[in-house]
This record gives sequence, structure tokens and C-alpha cells, in this order.
Amino acid sequence: QVQLVESGGGSVQAGGSLRLSCAASGYTGSSYCLGWFRQAPGKEREGVAYTHTGRNTTYYVDSVKGRFTISQDNTKNTLYLQMNSLKSEDTAMYYCAADRVFRASDGRWCFGPPTTFAYWGQGTQVTVSS
Repeated sequence: QVQLVESGGGSVQAGGSLRLSCAASGYTGSSYCLGWFRQAPGKEREGVAYTHTGRNTTYYVDSVKGRFTISQDNTKNTLYLQMNSLKSEDTAMYYCAADRVFRASDGRWCFGPPTTFAYWGQGTQVTVSS
């Protein structure tokens, strides 16, 4: 059973930075898809950034491109999300998620909606004030 624990959320001023961490355990040795998602009050959960444990591939939604960076430290089984130039619209609960490797219909590894991920952390709150 894969377990995920996020940390690193907090409150920052617009333009500031935060780095989220997601400690993972329970991998069985196969490659996994990893993703960061967020959910603001009254809105649906949306994908933010994706990566693959066995490939050097990353994808971002347009709203965070150039500002957020997803990375992983396989020696520590930890996933990161570096968030720079934060905006008030980035305020949300942030979740990391994992699942066995899959490929989207457009060929992108691990790029999918929340329903394609089986394992979830408890979330960490990010609040950006303007």
C-alpha cells in the first residue's frame, strides 16, 4: 500500500515562494506516476504538475508553467513542488498523488485527471495573500 505525506504548506505574500514535499512509502519496485493536485474552496480538484519515477518527464498545467517545478529525490522517495512567484489564485489545498504508470491518450506519461490516481496524501494548505 502506497502512503503519501505532504508538508511545506503555509501562508505567503504574493510573489513569494514555497516548497512542498511529499514523502512516499510502500512502493513495490514498479515505476509510478506522481502528481501534484490542488483544490480551492468551491472548485474541483485540478492537476498542477506530473512526473514519472522512471523517466525524466514532467508536465505542467498552463497556469503554473514557468513558476512551479516538480522534482523527485528517489534516494529519499520524496516528491517536491517548488512554487515561485506565487499568486493569490494559487491559494488551495495541495495534494500529492501516485499510481502505477499510465500513459494518456495523447501519449504523455502520467498526465491525467484526479480519477486516474489511486493513492493520495492528506493535503497541505497554501495561502497566498495579495
